[in-house]
Amino acid sequence: MAGRSEARRFVLQMLYLFDQNPDSDRDRVQLQLQHEFPEGPVRTFAMNLLDGVLKELQTLDQSISATASNWRLSRMAPTDRGVLRMGLYEMLYLGTPPAVVINEAIEIAREFGTEHSGGFVNGILDRLKPRAAASAE
Repeated sequence: MAGRSEARRFVLQMLYLFDQNPDSDRDRVQLQLQHEFPEGPVRTFAMNLLDGVLKELQTLDQSISATASNWRLSRMAPTDRGVLRMGLYEMLYLGTPPAVVINEAIEIAREFGTEHSGGFVNGILDRLKPRAAASAE
């Protein structure tokens, strides 16, 4: 049975797909998501996370860019960029506790990124945490 961690990994892969090919077929992605996650709550979580990140992309990117002062978004590794977008969205809009989001993001960044990705993602999301907490209030 797949859980939220697996759903986050799937969403990251789909964000990478859309990042590299913005014209990707969303219907096909939705079918793949249903195949990967037949269980209702996990599938709903993954769908909400993917659709939400894509919908709020500009807002998320503005926050990340303002926080990562020495990094342009276009210079970030696509996987790191996706993990940051996903983590920030989850903190801001899904109400997942920041500690959970950051821990999951670090693990996913280590798995899909470089040896430095975990630290990079940790630093940015940790600085975004106060904004996310303020938005939730």
